[in-house]
Amino acid sequence: MSTLNTARAPAPSSQGLVPGEFLLTAEDFKTIAQAIYSDAGIHMPESKATLVYSRLARRLRALGMDSFRAYCELIRSQAGVDERQRMLAALTTNVTRFFREPHHFEHLKKTSLPPLLAKAARGQCVRIWSAGCSNGQEAYTIALVILSLMPNAADLDLRILASDIDPNVVEEGRAGLYEDNALTDVSQDLRRRFFTRTTQDGRDLHSVSDDMRRLVSFRELNLFAPWPMRKKFDLIFCRNVAIYFDHEHQANLWSRFASVLEPGGYLFIGHSERLSGPATDIFTNDGITTWRLAEDR
Repeated sequence: MSTLNTARAPAPSSQGLVPGEFLLTAEDFKTIAQAIYSDAGIHMPESKATLVYSRLARRLRALGMDSFRAYCELIRSQAGVDERQRMLAALTTNVTRFFREPHHFEHLKKTSLPPLLAKAARGQCVRIWSAGCSNGQEAYTIALVILSLMPNAADLDLRILASDIDPNVVEEGRAGLYEDNALTDVSQDLRRRFFTRTTQDGRDLHSVSDDMRRLVSFRELNLFAPWPMRKKFDLIFCRNVAIYFDHEHQANLWSRFASVLEPGGYLFIGHSERLSGPATDIFTNDGITTWRLAEDR
């Protein structure tokens, strides 16, 4: 998922939280932090003031504004709805790579996927969700594991939903084009079978295969807005996303995931995350940061 990052910058000045061409007051920061929390559930302490300044100063210049106060007035207004989305995209960064946290993909290969592939082979529906997919590398890694086990998987009723709140990274995922360094942990065999070299704007890129594209569909989605999906999921990946939410939002998210998982379904979370709230009573640990929903749900 798009997640908040840190940035290096000078210490705050007496005139604002961060020195620079635009004044960023504590009140301005509070307005921005409340908007981010309201829209995406992301908790942003004042220690992130440098990040806010460095990322949003570009938006102020693009809009021809001369102060954060004017920017805050815009995002509070009805006319600022689109800008709030741009602000969220500007304040988040995307940390992802193919086969990140490889123990999860070993679990897929050896434990959680084989019965699901058998289910798909019988003509039944199998659904997987990569929630907070960033630019698609997580979802396409799942597709790689599936195709390595079942080459005809794209012909079956098996699909991966890849969602993120940032429309920019969703578009990158749909494009399915990656530079060499993104494929560092992808074996030469998988590269040969499922990627094609191509050139775009003078860059050498790897394009994902047609079967990978058929398995994965991308959607812009806010995890704290209503979820439009009607079918339940067999597997959900939501890794290194919840760490940016406060305890209440985390507990709510785990419970919502449980409500859209099939009984016995799996939830994969990030290495720094822990289940909390009511979800702890209905999930059991099944590996490193891997949880299984109770069968009697």
